[in-house]
Amino acid sequence: MTENTEMTGNMGTNALTEIQFAHLGEGVIAYMREIGADELMGSFPGIPNLQAGTKLWALFAANGQPILLTDARAGALAGALENDLTPVSLH
Repeated sequence: MTENTEMTGNMGTNALTEIQFAHLGEGVIAYMREIGADELMGSFPGIPNLQAGTKLWALFAANGQPILLTDARAGALAGALENDLTPVSLH
């Protein structure tokens, strides 16, 4: 068996295990997206209540951990670059 088939149990595929997939991009990629006030509590516990309809930009690690919250897309981009992360946008 090749190394790939030993890890996945699949002959001739390049499939990732769940553990490998969970760590894909870790420490390298961060995603940023606009987030509404109603979503903030789930991603950023302890954040004060914001006015309904407020939109902010959030930066998340590849594994979904929140990194920072800002009022401008440029701030999220700068945060990624300052942490040597490759930013990607999610819509």
